[in-house]
Amino acid sequence: MAGVLGAVLGSSVIWTPAGGPATAIAAVFRETPVAEPDDEGREILVTMPVLKVQRPAADGIGRGDIIAPDNGKTYRILNRHPSGSPASDAFVLFELEIVT
Repeated sequence: MAGVLGAVLGSSVIWTPAGGPATAIAAVFRETPVAEPDDEGREILVTMPVLKVQRPAADGIGRGDIIAPDNGKTYRILNRHPSGSPASDAFVLFELEIVT
């Protein structure tokens, strides 16, 4: 199922591992709205950039690597969250932070 979703929702992004060459990979990049408390405790919506990559391509992606989707910005990998699915092509979710 991940393969079908990746084909429909995904696109190519440029992945640059620490100390390695840039490579185009298939992924799903989104800026997801997340509720965060403000200084007064009220919830506000902020966007969190996330990337979903299918295994086995996701296996080599690590914290600090750089991602460049086709939006003119670059992002750094902060965290990795496996889906929990035993499927060999399951998505892995990566939290990103904007670099430029």
